[in-house]
Amino acid sequence: MTSIRFRARSAVLAGAAGLGAMLLGACNPKEELLSPQQPGVISPGDVQSATGAEGLYSGAVGNFMRALDAGSGNQETIWQFSGLFADEYKTADTFSQRNDADQRVTQTNDGLLGPLYNTLQQSRGSARTALTYLKQFEPTSSSTHQAEMYFIIAFDELQLAEDFCNGIPLGETIDGVPQYSKPYTTKDVYTMAAARADSGLALLGSASDAASAQIRNALLVTKGRIQTDLGQFAAAATTVASVPLSFQYAALFSNTTTDNGNWQITTNSRRYSVGDSVDPTGVVKNALPFVSAKDPRVPTTLSGNKTGSDGTTPLYIPTGFNRDDPVAIVDGLDAQLIQAEAKLNASDITGMMTILNALRAAPPTQGVFKPSGTLAPLATPATKDAATTLFFREKAFWTFGRGQRLGDLRRQVRLYGRTQDQVYPTGPFFKQGSYGTKMFFPVPDVEKSNPNFTGCLDLNP
Repeated sequence: MTSIRFRARSAVLAGAAGLGAMLLGACNPKEELLSPQQPGVISPGDVQSATGAEGLYSGAVGNFMRALDAGSGNQETIWQFSGLFADEYKTADTFSQRNDADQRVTQTNDGLLGPLYNTLQQSRGSARTALTYLKQFEPTSSSTHQAEMYFIIAFDELQLAEDFCNGIPLGETIDGVPQYSKPYTTKDVYTMAAARADSGLALLGSASDAASAQIRNALLVTKGRIQTDLGQFAAAATTVASVPLSFQYAALFSNTTTDNGNWQITTNSRRYSVGDSVDPTGVVKNALPFVSAKDPRVPTTLSGNKTGSDGTTPLYIPTGFNRDDPVAIVDGLDAQLIQAEAKLNASDITGMMTILNALRAAPPTQGVFKPSGTLAPLATPATKDAATTLFFREKAFWTFGRGQRLGDLRRQVRLYGRTQDQVYPTGPFFKQGSYGTKMFFPVPDVEKSNPNFTGCLDLNP
C-alpha cells in the first residue's frame, strides 16, 4: 500500500532550535542577528539540484493530501465540504457557510469555499513545479516520482471537474509569474486530466518494480474515473481491468502532524453529523440513510456530546474514521465499481450484480477499516432504472467520505437523464427554508484575480 505520511512538526522545530543555538555559539552574535533574514523563504538557487527537486516532490505530495483529506483545527477539506453539499454529511454548525453548503445555496463569495478551491489549484501548481525540477535534475532516476506528479495533477483536475461548475481556469505560475488561462468546461478539464494520466503511464512504461506498479495503478484508477465521468464506460472498464482489489494509494496521519479530515470535522470539532434520510422535517427525499441503515460500511454512533457545535443537531459520528486512520485516495475497490458501472451501461445487469455481490460477500479493507462480517447478497433489479438507483446507493456506502459522492450525483443528471429533484436532497431544509437547486459549487470569487474569468460559463451539470 503506497502511503503519504507527514513528518512530526515538533521534531523538526526542536531540531531547528538546537541548530540555532549551536550556530550562535560558533559565530559572532552581532553579525548573525543583524544579517538579512528570510525565514521560510526558498530562493530559486535552493532547488537547483536533485536534492532540491526531491524536496519539491515531497512538498507536492504533502500539499496534495492537505487539499483532499488532511483536516486541521476546525477546518474541513474539499472531500468533506462536497459530502456536505451532497448527502453524506449534515451541518451541525452555526457557520452560515456550512449551512449554505448543506442547503445547496453556496455563493461565489463563500468564505470556506474559496480556500478549498485554492488548495486544489495550489496542489496542481506545486506538482507541476516539482515535475519541472525532477525532469531537469533527475531525468532518468526518478520516473516513478515524475509519474506520481502526473497522477496528482490529474487527480486534482478530476476533483475540480466533479465539484465545480463549467468554467474552471487551469493556470500555472512560471518563474513566479502567473500564467492565466481561460475558463474551461468540465468536459475540457476531464479531457486534460486524462492526458496527464496518459503522460504518467507513458513515463512508467513497462517498469515492473513495486513502486512503479503502485503509481501505475493509481494512474489507471484515476483515468478510469475520468473516462466514467466522460461517459466512456467500456473504455474505463478496460483501463482498470488489471488493478487488483488489494491495491491502495493511501494517506497516513499521526497525532503529531495532521488529522484524518473526516474525524476532525465530526468527532473532534462537532461541525458535521453523518447524513441520513430523516431529520426533524421528516423524510428527506433522495437522501441516503447513512445513519439509520446501520450499514457496516458506514458505522456510526451518537456522540457522547449528543449534539453538534450548534447545540441542537444530533451528532452522529462515523466510527470508521479515527484520528490517525489512513484513507484510500484511490484503490482497487474503485476499479471494481468502475467495472460495475460499465456493466450497468451495457445493460448487463447480471454482470453488474455479480461484481457488487462479490464485494458484499468479501468486503475489502480501505485504509485499515474493514466492514464487520459480510453483507447479504442483493436481488437483481428488474429494470435498468432500478439497477441505476441500486448501483449508486451501493457505491455511496462503499466510498463514503472519499470525495466521490457529489460527482456521482452530478453524473446521474448529466449522463443518466435524471433531473436534479430526482437525485439531490429535496424539500424542506431542517434549519430553515428549502433545499436549493444548485448541483455543484460555483468557481469562487478568489479566481477573479484572473482577468480571463468572469464566472461560471453556465449551469449545466
